Amino acid sequence: MRTIELIALIAISSTLFLFLHTRELHSRLRKMEVRLQPGEDEMLSANQLSSEGVQTDSSPSGIVHYPNRHRIFAIKYKETEVLDIDALNNTKRADRSVLFFNRVPKVGSQTFMELLRRLSLRNGFSFNRDRVQRVETIRLAPIEQLQLATMVSSYSEPSVYIKHVCFTNFTEFNLPQPIYINIVRDPVERVISWYYYVRAPWYYVERKQIFPDLPLPDPNWLKKDFESCVLKADRECRYLEGEIHEGIGDHRRQTLFFCGHSEKCTPFNTMGALERAKMAVEKHYAVVGVLEDVNSTLTVLENYIPRFFRGATDVYYDEVNAFTRINRNFFKPPVSEEVKDMVRSNFTREIEFYQFCRQRLYKQLRALKLTKTTPLLESNSL
Repeated sequence: MRTIELIALIAISSTLFLFLHTRELHSRLRKMEVRLQPGEDEMLSANQLSSEGVQTDSSPSGIVHYPNRHRIFAIKYKETEVLDIDALNNTKRADRSVLFFNRVPKVGSQTFMELLRRLSLRNGFSFNRDRVQRVETIRLAPIEQLQLATMVSSYSEPSVYIKHVCFTNFTEFNLPQPIYINIVRDPVERVISWYYYVRAPWYYVERKQIFPDLPLPDPNWLKKDFESCVLKADRECRYLEGEIHEGIGDHRRQTLFFCGHSEKCTPFNTMGALERAKMAVEKHYAVVGVLEDVNSTLTVLENYIPRFFRGATDVYYDEVNAFTRINRNFFKPPVSEEVKDMVRSNFTREIEFYQFCRQRLYKQLRALKLTKTTPLLESNSL
């Protein structure tokens, strides 16, 4: 009987020991899970995107999708640097209260231009834009850059100037630096939009009214659809790396408008143009918005450049239907994802630049959320 009781006692003791040990292991595992679990603010930084050269699909939530042949990985990375709202705001580095919007075509720039025109009445600043030209020159010779910088510098404060033109560094001409802004868009969607924009009937009606002697284009060129253009490897839709295709406004290169007027910026989809464009954004641009995320763009503009964009969200959404109809092309047919993927394979660095600008915008937005006082104090604006 005593032997049976001894065996029972040992069994109970062993069970208790295993229970306590298992609970301790479970507790340790939970602690490890908490340490490994990414926080709300964790996000892949723009510097990581730049150095790794990957194509991603990111959002303000911080989820970054890496494409793989067989599946998609959704990963969150911890932000290594501290988000300093002062360091992220280039507005205060400008020398004068003059806003220069060197707008990229087909990124909703007509909408933002109209928004600025309405805000000029509300916020009390001068609105100026470039006149419509027969042949629009994007890259300027040094003497033309000086003339442009001199003209913009002559505007009284506060003022806005808007023009399709490459980034111009005013400091190279010993002239005061303006507040630079721009907008970007998914580069493949943008190039499709441009393709059909220059073929839209109303586009040529407007051009003909302004320039009556302007010859009409070849009807076969007008009727050529984008998918056929890509699949037949038409020169207009080949998008070869390193190719120089100036033409009248070669708007395939979104990076061109940030890279500058150097000949190093002209070859298509090159690393040199990409790095120069990134450097200009980081060093000179107060805000580079994203067409696909108007809410974030307006929020950052309002808070980082309040002198010009105070009340922008209210103005935009008060007449959102009017704004969304501006310059909209109803003659643009759908393009298959297969054809878009073919084009994307040749737009690798343009896509990387677009993602870089998105990450920077979201970094500015997240810095706002970490700041106690919003909107920013007027000391951050001119």
